[in-house]
Amino acid sequence: MRTASSPFFAAALAAGLLLAGPAAAADKVKVGFVSTLSGPSAALGVDIRDAFLLAVKLNGGKLGGLPADVMVADDQFKPDVAKQLFEKNIKRDRVDFMTGVVFSNIMLAAVPEAFDSKTFYISPNAAPSPLAGKECNPYFFAVSWPNDAYHEAAGQNATNKGFKKVYLIAPNYQAGKDSLAGFKRYFKGQVAGEVYTKLGQLDYSAELAEVRAAKPDAVYTFLPGGMGINFIKQFVGAGLSKDMSLLQPGFGADQDIIRPVGDAMLGTFDTAHWALDLPNAANRKFVAEFEKEYKRLPSVYASQGYDAAQLIDSAVREVKGKIEDKDAVRRALKAAKFQSVRGDFKFNTNQYPIQNYYLRVVGKDAQGRLVNKTLGEPIFKNHGDAYVQDCGMK
Repeated sequence: MRTASSPFFAAALAAGLLLAGPAAAADKVKVGFVSTLSGPSAALGVDIRDAFLLAVKLNGGKLGGLPADVMVADDQFKPDVAKQLFEKNIKRDRVDFMTGVVFSNIMLAAVPEAFDSKTFYISPNAAPSPLAGKECNPYFFAVSWPNDAYHEAAGQNATNKGFKKVYLIAPNYQAGKDSLAGFKRYFKGQVAGEVYTKLGQLDYSAELAEVRAAKPDAVYTFLPGGMGINFIKQFVGAGLSKDMSLLQPGFGADQDIIRPVGDAMLGTFDTAHWALDLPNAANRKFVAEFEKEYKRLPSVYASQGYDAAQLIDSAVREVKGKIEDKDAVRRALKAAKFQSVRGDFKFNTNQYPIQNYYLRVVGKDAQGRLVNKTLGEPIFKNHGDAYVQDCGMK
């Protein structure tokens, strides 16, 4: 047996290094896609997945010119399951990118697997405040919006509308806390109540009784997926919509909510960074192709899944397929050389987006369908986040 110190081994190693030379282009791109695809909140993950896969399909089954192998898995709305799936994708499947997670608590449990292995995580939704500030990481890119941002825009809108008292409700996890912190950052009136519910809760009778007693001008909730569907139905069913306004973040009044709730959504105001009617070529193509492929209108979640795929596509193309060069890939991701469906888009130094946020209202389109329509100029233009100054990255 030859040892590592033998002349033969040393010569062979030197020859191997000389032959290796610069990083060669890969023969395909491997993406681990982990999302919530079952249970009451499945519609969110399904929209992200469908839009991501649509982008790959429209690119001829490729990302950056290389064949794309997208491995889709269901985290079942469980942090431990997501962690196991991340570990499988990274250690066994040796993926080049991870993406897909909807909820911040699930992502925060799983994403260290990506960071430890220097695998890029491209977030199509969850973008919690810790990763925007002191815990920012070169392998994390948020293609959605900082957890606070929709709610900051909602708080500013509530101030603009002159509401004096607003009651706040959100689930008790990181994104819920970020959401209400963001709303309060820009709302200048009185908080009539602030309640954190169990994540995944579907019965809000106790909370609605407290709302009725508080008599606010408006109620603002952060309740994604099935939580929001049930709350809105129960809010309207309790007759509270006659006495106070219901304010929502964009995903709280989007297509995944509109479809099951129906006409009770008419006239609901919400704030978002994207809408069906944004007048840019990339968005028109996306909306048309998504509806053609899936026979439904896309949601905010879908728009983010689509952009996540386009960001990966742009980076792989920029490095000419040499995805083993992590520094080059990171520079390419930060450059964000793709046409976003939201229009103007760029990354801040913490790799969270700088973008516009709009006021939308639920109405009917020319075909009589319930949809969100943008109203006037953006509430915020080129808006970043409140934590970037705490991030040490350049």
